[in-house]
Amino acid sequence: MDSLNEILSRKDFDEPPEVKAIKKYVREQFDESVAVTVREKEIIIVAPNAALANTLRLRVLALRKIAGDKKRMVFRIGK
Repeated sequence: MDSLNEILSRKDFDEPPEVKAIKKYVREQFDESVAVTVREKEIIIVAPNAALANTLRLRVLALRKIAGDKKRMVFRIGK
């Protein structure tokens, strides 16, 4: 049986490149931070307010190009 230390030493804690690219784009364009989660078939972007979420929704083509991914993008409001 593996120890917790051995299991965690094999885990990759780096953010995927799609997440880094989306967060960088939002920070540069809007001076805001968002939470991004990548799943098998979708990318979930959580914006702190409705205005930013809607603006990002309108720029979904740019976000897909930046992320280099054709996954479905879901926009949520929250923290």
